[in-house]
Parts: sequence; structure tokens; C-alpha cells
Amino acid sequence: MPITLTAFTVQTDWEGCTWSVPSVDELANAIAIIAVGQALHVANILHVAGLAAKPTSKGAIKGAIKLLTSSGNIAHRDGWMFQVMSWLAAQLRTPGALMNTPHMIHAHKGLDGLQVSIDGGEKVRAVVLFEDKATDNPRAMVLSKVWPEFKEFETGENEHLIVAEVTSLLKGAGHSDPQQAVADIMWKQVRRYRLSITDEHSTAPSQAKLFKGYDKTVPGGVERRRAEVFEVIGLRKWMDDLAEVAIRKAEALATTD
Repeated sequence: MPITLTAFTVQTDWEGCTWSVPSVDELANAIAIIAVGQALHVANILHVAGLAAKPTSKGAIKGAIKLLTSSGNIAHRDGWMFQVMSWLAAQLRTPGALMNTPHMIHAHKGLDGLQVSIDGGEKVRAVVLFEDKATDNPRAMVLSKVWPEFKEFETGENEHLIVAEVTSLLKGAGHSDPQQAVADIMWKQVRRYRLSITDEHSTAPSQAKLFKGYDKTVPGGVERRRAEVFEVIGLRKWMDDLAEVAIRKAEALATTD
């Protein structure tokens, strides 16, 4: 398994888990396959043993290596890989969930990720907005970037972005009437948040300090607030090493011109 999830056991104001990486090799392989454009196939690989990557062109490999290489701003490369890790963690926690695939460019300006839950009558029950941050200063990032963004979504200021993404996701999943489903959504009732972030520690005290203010930023039931921590020391070096392995994995996937 590329990522292992360990649920928080003490926190009561949010739900969440700590990520760990038992096999950098497995994680790098999953990232490489996603980088060549096979995210949906990776979702199957996570849950079905023995599946391998599909045929891959040299052009796709070239694009993947570009994604896995720093182009002047290492934070953009690391941010993209962390978004992929977030997507993998979400796939593992909620297999089969309706979820958009990772963006295929650095520093994408839209939502980091999106998950939609629908009932048997095709009614939308939950829309989970992902915020993914690979940072050396997690608390500062939460205060300066994450809480303000969540507050904007709470006021409905960026609802048009959510509407467009949810509509596209429902349409791609074969929903019978995605536009009507979105029109029927009671946004205050279904909107939820998932913050994934890096930190050197993930203990009950460190989590309490890191996510302090979450319940004030996103009021309501605890199910509205999800928190995820990837516990890592030496973030940039760790990501650099991971990228090197992923590049080798990507190069090995080339099967066609």
C-alpha cells in the first residue's frame, strides 16, 4: 500500500488521520502512473491486486517527467506530488467514491480536489472540498491561506467554482441530470472540507495546535471538518528523493512511440 492511514483518536472538533508511507517505492510507482495520465487506472490498482500500468507512449513519459521536475519553484513540484498523495489517501479511505482526478499541471488555480456523495436517488448528499498544502510552516499556512479560503467558500463567494466542478464530475459519472442535481443542492447543508497538510509531528497536542480555529472557520457538525496530516521530517529533501524514484518509475513505463 502506498500510504497508510491512522485515525485520530483524541480530537472531537474534527475527524482525521495521520498518513505514513510504508513503501516509497510503491508510492513513487503510483505517482508515476498518475503522472502519465492513468489516474483512474491507479484507483483500480489500489483495490485489485496484480494490476499493472497500461501501455504508455514516450510522449506521455516526457510530460510525466516534466511534472516530476522542479521548474524554478520546487514548491510547485512538491505541491503537485502532495495533491496526488492526498488523492491516493482519499481513494484508500473512501474506495469507489465520486472524486475528480489530480490536476496535470503545477500550481493549478482551481480546487485542489473534490469528492461528491450521492444517494440512491441521485441526490447530492455531500460535497467535500480538498485543500492540500505541502509546507515547512504548517500553522502559518493554515492561518494565512487555508482558513481565509474556507471562509470564502462558507460565504458562497466561490460557489460558481464548486458548481462547475460538481456538474462536470456528475456528468462524467453518468448522472441522469447533473445540472438539475446541482440546482437542487442546499449548499449550506452539503458543503464539507478536507485539509491535508504536512507537519513534522502528528500527535494529539500538535494536531490541536495546528488545526486550532477549524470549528470557528467551519461551524456545524464535526463531519464538516476533516483534517489529514502527513508526518514528515525534512520535507523538501524527502519530496526530492520521492520525485527521483518516480521519474525512474515513469521512464520504465514507456512501451510505445
